[in-house]
Amino acid sequence: MTEILIVTWDGGGNVPPALLIGAELARRGHGVRVLGHATQREDVTAAGLEFRAFPTARPFSSLDDNAPPRLFALFSDKALGADTVDEARRVPTDVVLVDCLLTGATKACADAGLTYVSLEHLFDAYLRGGWLKGPMGLVSRLKGLRPVTTWDGAARALVVAPAELDPAGSRRHPANLVHTGPALDLPASAHDLDAHPPAVLVSLSTYKYAGMADCLQRILDATAALDARVVVTTGPAVDPAELRTAPNHEVHRFVPHDELMPQMSLVVGHGGHATTMRALAHDLPLVVMPMHPMLDQPMVGKAVAAAGAGAVVAKKARPEELTPVISRLLADGPHRAAAARLGASIRSARGTETAADQILAAPALVG
Repeated sequence: MTEILIVTWDGGGNVPPALLIGAELARRGHGVRVLGHATQREDVTAAGLEFRAFPTARPFSSLDDNAPPRLFALFSDKALGADTVDEARRVPTDVVLVDCLLTGATKACADAGLTYVSLEHLFDAYLRGGWLKGPMGLVSRLKGLRPVTTWDGAARALVVAPAELDPAGSRRHPANLVHTGPALDLPASAHDLDAHPPAVLVSLSTYKYAGMADCLQRILDATAALDARVVVTTGPAVDPAELRTAPNHEVHRFVPHDELMPQMSLVVGHGGHATTMRALAHDLPLVVMPMHPMLDQPMVGKAVAAAGAGAVVAKKARPEELTPVISRLLADGPHRAAAARLGASIRSARGTETAADQILAAPALVG
């Protein structure tokens, strides 16, 4: 049996891939426990995994108004790294699976001589491009955390994305880097979008971004006259009661997207990696409205559009600008074939199982 410690943070879409991989490893009979923020306890235990909160690292919640300086402090927190090493020693650990953005933790694992795997829940092109070259990467470097060195020094760097969509996929990259495909609960088969009435899923994020309620309202206004069912999941950050709706609208705080997507024809999202990959796994085209210009969402949107499977719209797009885009992608066209091709590729990759295989091989690699 391999003993695995997963180190994560309360960031929204970064969490489900880690928990799905952890659950797969536990299903195979390995020991899995998760170290994270106290606010994550319920989600982790619901996945059937043992949870332990960071004992000394500063608290963090995705529902707070987290300005960039707070994110910089989180990712480069050396106390978080010390908590990781202490937990890995409290219970003898074979492999530490660390969220790639937690540079304080990856550096601590490297310095302590632990076998660790970096989990990239976004495109590698963004991690080594926009993130590394932007203020978040700069803070990590100024603190001496050497992000590139620690990513490249991991036993594996697992990118839970299709190589064909990642702009870094065809670029020369470190020998330890593996594109596993998205870590998802995969649908069993292809999705016939003509087998049900037209329907649109609107979901912008579980993370609290500025102006998100206003964005949702403009999307609702844009879809009010559509001859289609429109289902909105607001997440915990937006109160459904704030929104004006039409008869074709259904607004919920939460409905599992895997339950909804087999009934949908199109997803309007924010370009979050997890939601985008889940939509494509269900053969669904996307309209992407990025919520934050410094994050990976614009890159995800551009990749989907370049593959022919969707379109990108501005965060401030007006209803009259949104309606024709949503209407076009809701109808039949080449975007459906492009999304179906990507969906078939994602399903065949079996990303959760592939990631688990790679993690279990990590101790042998460094040993």
